[in-house]
Amino acid sequence: MKKIKRILALAGALLLVALYACTLIFALMESPAASGLLAASVAATILIPVLLYGYILIARLVKEHDRDNDASDK
Repeated sequence: MKKIKRILALAGALLLVALYACTLIFALMESPAASGLLAASVAATILIPVLLYGYILIARLVKEHDRDNDASDK
């Protein structure tokens, strides 16, 4: 389980670095589509970590709730 968590954490970190690089590239572009791409990149840079954090919190709460139910059943 720890190995999977490390791999997912590394994948998340690489995704964030890629998003930051894309944000920088889109900010420097002079294409007509650059402003839309920049807005999408900034939104993804903010929303993806927030959603992942929320998912982690909910998973932790569900795990603790299941552990409490298993203890009360015995």
